[in-house]
Amino acid sequence: MRWVLAVPESSGLQSVKDLQGKVVATELVATTKRYLASHGVTAKVEFSWGATEVKPPVLADAIVEVTETGSSLRANNLKIIDTVMESNTQLIANHRSWADAEKRQKLEDIRMLLEGAINALGKVGLMLNVHKDDLKGVLAVLPALKRPTISHLSDEEWLAVNTILDETTVRTIIPRLKQAGAQGIVEYPLNKIVL
Repeated sequence: MRWVLAVPESSGLQSVKDLQGKVVATELVATTKRYLASHGVTAKVEFSWGATEVKPPVLADAIVEVTETGSSLRANNLKIIDTVMESNTQLIANHRSWADAEKRQKLEDIRMLLEGAINALGKVGLMLNVHKDDLKGVLAVLPALKRPTISHLSDEEWLAVNTILDETTVRTIIPRLKQAGAQGIVEYPLNKIVL
């Protein structure tokens, strides 16, 4: 994750030094204070409860926010003037816990569940019904992790199809599925995908 210092495009603020006496909104208060102090800047750092990128220029002069692509910052007419911190998530265990079989199993379980949550990011589940005659057309439209799950409904002429796909593609795929004969299409969020 990349935490950046961003200011309004039209503010005239160009560097960290320009924030002297200004207001900075962030969820990362202590780190932001240390960052500003390391640059010799004294500013008021306020905790932000989310939607931080909409606070400038009325509620704050600048923000420190996590970003992946910067698209939300650009959408709010903000420009990045510095990177405050880069971080990543790591699961760490001490040697004694890792050597204990019971604790090691719990750590492995936690690792698996965390990986499952990471695997589910940006994915959704999709369920639909299709007549047997339309299955081939629906499958031609439908991507899946490996292959979709297909099961019979109480009417032997109809099938249920269940799959996982990228959330970014669902808006274009659902209309194509409907055109291919799918019915009762349900999109649902995923918490974990354990591979």
